[in-house]
Amino acid sequence: MLSAISRVFKTPDLRRKLLFTIGIIIVYRIGVFIPSPGVDYSAVNQCLAISETTGGLYEFVNLFSGGALLQVSILAMGIMPYITASIIVQLLRVVVPHFEALHKEGQAGQAKLTQYTRYLTVGLGLLQATTLVTLANTGNLFPGCPVEIFPESTLWTISLAIVALTAGTVFIMWLGELATERGVGNGMSLLIFVSIVAGFPGSMMNILQQKGWFIFIVVIILGLVVLGCVVFVEQSQRRVPVQYAKRMIGRRTVGGTSTYIPIKVNMAGVIPVIFASSLLTLPMMMVQFNQDPQGNMPGWVEWINANLATTSAPLHMVLYLLLVFGFTYFYVSITFNPVDVADDMKKYGGFIPGIRAGEPTAKYLSYVSSRITFAGAVYLALIAIIPVVALVSVGANQNFPFGGTSLLIMVGVGLETVKQINAQMQQRHYEGLLR
Repeated sequence: MLSAISRVFKTPDLRRKLLFTIGIIIVYRIGVFIPSPGVDYSAVNQCLAISETTGGLYEFVNLFSGGALLQVSILAMGIMPYITASIIVQLLRVVVPHFEALHKEGQAGQAKLTQYTRYLTVGLGLLQATTLVTLANTGNLFPGCPVEIFPESTLWTISLAIVALTAGTVFIMWLGELATERGVGNGMSLLIFVSIVAGFPGSMMNILQQKGWFIFIVVIILGLVVLGCVVFVEQSQRRVPVQYAKRMIGRRTVGGTSTYIPIKVNMAGVIPVIFASSLLTLPMMMVQFNQDPQGNMPGWVEWINANLATTSAPLHMVLYLLLVFGFTYFYVSITFNPVDVADDMKKYGGFIPGIRAGEPTAKYLSYVSSRITFAGAVYLALIAIIPVVALVSVGANQNFPFGGTSLLIMVGVGLETVKQINAQMQQRHYEGLLR
């Protein structure tokens, strides 16, 4: 492994890309600790010390900002507005024909969709920044905290904070695109990866301090087992064999080759878990907006808080699992179209052995896809429920580092980045990073 790493840094082009990516990550992490204009940073630290947890809504968003949200820093919004914008633009392909046409236009169309995503990111960043500043100014961001986060609550101070937070979102988007263009891997994914990993030591230290060494070691062992299982499933795929008939083009014979269609067990990735978690933050938002700074709330809000906004509540867990299942099938249906795949195969003379080309091929691919999607949905549901089990058993928060969204993102981004480094190593040395 050490020799492989030394080969990476001996390659000038790859070394330059890695150092540039590391530089982007350092700049991003520095920005996490720069407070927004008008914010009393000592008051924020005092509120964080009083409130060990601030509710599932903030913990979920705080996961993707690397702790910047609950520190009310200039990068408090993190990458969440961009993620939301990307998902919205992708879903619009289903209902807006113009977006689907742009998607099929190739590089020019993708550039247009990227531009739409940027505009939407700015709008969502402005909306979320306004919400965050309002909650912090009214005291609902840290319920029960006696100090004021904005000592001078003037219109100018509040407006400046909103503009600074929105600019921080644009800055993160720019950093991610720079890392993608001039670095290694997908820049946005790497920033999310760094944000999650940054909170990993703190989560483990909390378990050690609260539960002792025995539970700490048990959590590490079980975490490594779960990590190995996730890597195994993320790499698993069903390979549907495809053969191409020989064709004469001029004097040349083309085709006659055999290949396969790789259908991953987890085709939806982490998106269903993010969708389900985001939707279940709505009851948490209702609770936050319908209670006073002392934590008092009406009776119907108390019921929502006990049954829907509490992650360990049975009704919350059942809804979470059902939403993960539903969103898994929904997202796979818009990202994998058996009819388009069958038409492309027929156009180039491809067929699945034993299956007629055209509509029978589409039905067969749909059948295989639905069966594999069920296994993927069960897998995602089990992974998503791990933080809830950890919450009940070891007292961890809902963003337990060995489960749910965090684990899926860490494994997915890590595997993809290693693959890209490995591919570039093989281009230059005929030997990859991992033998």
